[in-house]
Amino acid sequence: FMLVSVPPGLPGVYACEGGYFRREGPANVPLGPRALRELFLARSDRGLEAEPVPDGTAEDLDWEAVRTYAALLPHPGTSPEELLRQRGGLTADGRPTYAGMLLFGREPQRFLPSAEILLVRYPGTSMGDVFLKEVARGPLPQQIRQAEAFLAANMRRGARIDALERAEQPEYPLAAVRECIVNAVAHRDYRIRGEEIRVLLFADRLEVYSPGRLPGHVTVENLVHERYARNQILVQVLADMGFVERLGYGIDRILTLMQAESLPEPTFEETANGFRVTLRGHGERLIEARPDGFRWASLALNPRQRQALAFVAQHGRITNHDLQQLCPEVSAETIRRDLADLVEQDVLIRIGDKRATFYILKK
Repeated sequence: FMLVSVPPGLPGVYACEGGYFRREGPANVPLGPRALRELFLARSDRGLEAEPVPDGTAEDLDWEAVRTYAALLPHPGTSPEELLRQRGGLTADGRPTYAGMLLFGREPQRFLPSAEILLVRYPGTSMGDVFLKEVARGPLPQQIRQAEAFLAANMRRGARIDALERAEQPEYPLAAVRECIVNAVAHRDYRIRGEEIRVLLFADRLEVYSPGRLPGHVTVENLVHERYARNQILVQVLADMGFVERLGYGIDRILTLMQAESLPEPTFEETANGFRVTLRGHGERLIEARPDGFRWASLALNPRQRQALAFVAQHGRITNHDLQQLCPEVSAETIRRDLADLVEQDVLIRIGDKRATFYILKK
């Protein structure tokens, strides 16, 4: 007999009898021109993140944010410009790449309008006319923080019915929620225009949809065991910033965190043009559970105020400095007015004076 050993192919594009196909269930589906183009782009060695931004200049970057990032790394003799060039955020001639713009741009959506996160909270188990909505824009770190704050403010909280002692618990493990958001931001296909990341919080589940099918040789079946980063620059810098706990192990961490709270395994689904993760939380096993976001749904709150309420819900109190750290793009006076407005609307209570001032939720 003859034994033929075929090694795994590289993440390229292969033709079969002059045609290109994609496996969907038991069928081989021919690829049309658009799908074939996206496949070639997805399998190319050079992703969009490394390309220079047309019409983008170094002045479009927030260099204070770059310096803050540089301070996190052990490169005492390296200038912020050189460090950003080494990381892939600048080209050799000093132009920002898409990665640099997404991570440190003053207004990244001017160059990539779809690089944003749509955040929606529905009170039921399906889409309807009643919902809370927010859109996270700005550089990716800011988007991640805003998405986390929105979900923390709007998911149900309560005590576990089977808990030995009464303790507040969120509907979903917050660390698992963060991993889902970071994975979506880090691994989405930024070449796909006209479609944003969508985070939908229903009464019975949390869905995180990311544009772009799984990259390289990764499939839903081998997702847990295989490693392949579409956007290596984004992943590395987000890891440097502390958003990624361990490179290449985001899915493993989500599974572990859900299992630790005896929750169902997440479901992973590849759609025609994207990838969806669905989490199912404690739900009705929480008593006295309610989404705080609906408590304030009738109030005209801006995104910064919602972030403030999410912070208070998680930490019990907030100071001007805390909110300034969450929203570094606005002035100290704007922060002061935001918190004062929440006091006037009977949402927060101010305690202390001058630098000792902090705010708590009004019961």
